[in-house]
Amino acid sequence: MLATNPVENLQALIRCPSVTPAEGGALSALESMLAPLGFKVERMVAKADGTPDVENLYARIGSTGPYLMFAGHTDVVPPGNDADWSHPPFAAEIADGMLFGRGAVDMKGGIACFVAAVARHIEKVGAPDGSISFLITGDEEGPAINGTQKLLSWAAEKGETWDACLVGEPTNPDALGDMIKIGRRGSLSGRITVHGVQGHAAYPHLADNPLRGLLQLTRALMDKPFDHGTEDFQPSNLEVTTIDTGNPAVNVIPAKATAAFNIRFNDSWTAESLQAEIIRRLDHAAADSELRPGREPVRYDIVWNERPSHVFLTRNNGLIASLSGAVEKVTGRAPALSTTGGTSDARFIKDYCPVVEFGLVGQTMHMVDERVSVADLETLTDIYGTFIANWFDNARAA
Repeated sequence: MLATNPVENLQALIRCPSVTPAEGGALSALESMLAPLGFKVERMVAKADGTPDVENLYARIGSTGPYLMFAGHTDVVPPGNDADWSHPPFAAEIADGMLFGRGAVDMKGGIACFVAAVARHIEKVGAPDGSISFLITGDEEGPAINGTQKLLSWAAEKGETWDACLVGEPTNPDALGDMIKIGRRGSLSGRITVHGVQGHAAYPHLADNPLRGLLQLTRALMDKPFDHGTEDFQPSNLEVTTIDTGNPAVNVIPAKATAAFNIRFNDSWTAESLQAEIIRRLDHAAADSELRPGREPVRYDIVWNERPSHVFLTRNNGLIASLSGAVEKVTGRAPALSTTGGTSDARFIKDYCPVVEFGLVGQTMHMVDERVSVADLETLTDIYGTFIANWFDNARAA
């Protein structure tokens, strides 16, 4: 029997405890759905020093273009205390029209619906007039080192080239049809260390409190806006996320203090130009004597986190129109085209082909009692099915 029922598909996936980076049986369950549809399924294990091995899945049906990719992940975040759930997190139970389970929304639900949409398409009209692939990772909720990025490279080395991609992340804030993601802000993180001189809190003239200097530096990063937004993106925003001295004693001035920060940035910046601006602000603030009268400039170091996420915007009108038209036809709602939110694996895919994101309502993702409306699973399947037909029609006509 073809995997045309999104509820049954999702229940099968949820019942696999694929807490990142464990495969948990989820890729095997997905393979059992795709192989009978005619997909050639391959499992690829990616490795890197200091990180766990991760199993990924690549499946394709068809051998010609146009070529549509669906991307997502079967790994999920830990459920926490099972006793806090009203239904066991990996039981996939249905109650009052809601299907409960870890990954229901983020994002096994999107995968289950796309499988059902493809299965219905094949059942109704046969194999696609072109190619469809599933690019599914087990390392999206983890460090994202042995997942989509390596799977894309592996597939590209085998000769795979895609015309467009849909990522099934939960993009809708309140109801299906709210929002399509057509881009993402960049993300850049760093850690500042300010060096002082340890001493007794009662004799501050014999010490140099690094927290005074650190306050000057962090204020310089947060006080003045980096920009006021652009036509397609909201303003860039920096948040200081930790401040620490490692000092358990209340009467000791610490020798050093650190602060970590993250900035989500728009297309006014590149990661490189933003790093230069941050250094400029820090150097200027280091010379400020307001909190450190009579002292030498603040002595600081900065270490950038590896692999910043780069800002991107998809401008492929055919892809966007195919998805927007499907959403509006099924729901009667014109979705907003948005670049809000955090990062996703679309940041890797955009280097290979145009990419957009659309999935379920994300209100319960990562929460206790993560759940999805059974009715929404059917609606999303209809949207995906209409999108598949729209996209191939538009791609053929282009």
